[in-house]
Amino acid sequence: MRQIRIEKVVLNVGCAGDLQKIDRAKKLLEYLTERKPKITLSKKRSTFGIARGKPIGVKVTLRKKRAEEFLKLALQAVGNKLKSSQFDQNGNFSIGIKEYIELSGIKYKHDIGMFGLDVGVSLERPGFRIQRRKIQRKKIPTKHKINKDEAISWLKENLGVGIID
Repeated sequence: MRQIRIEKVVLNVGCAGDLQKIDRAKKLLEYLTERKPKITLSKKRSTFGIARGKPIGVKVTLRKKRAEEFLKLALQAVGNKLKSSQFDQNGNFSIGIKEYIELSGIKYKHDIGMFGLDVGVSLERPGFRIQRRKIQRKKIPTKHKINKDEAISWLKENLGVGIID
């Protein structure tokens, strides 16, 4: 029950409300993951002039085997090195990829153009599903939660990632 695993990998492309960019970003995420992306909407009016409920980006969530495969690709793109500041206190981490062609095996597509993307990774242990249930929600004990140090050691052992301080 103490074994750590990947819960999900979320790919996000921010487009700042430009509808043409959003269409190209949708094509990009479909090309990378072969999944249907979801358009993200603004939650409140921003200082950039984007009204509430307007499209601002595109995201895709990967789970299980697909998540693990894409995470390995993303880690190769950044040279299998992460900073300790990329981790939060719950053991989750994120990676920024400047251009999608940095991913190995991915070629440039003229109709998509050039985009970068954010990769957010959530880790979990067996038993975390109890907290997400709608019936009888229970809190996970503190000792069962993943902390930053456990996530870093798991990445070093299982995926061979180096950590830079």
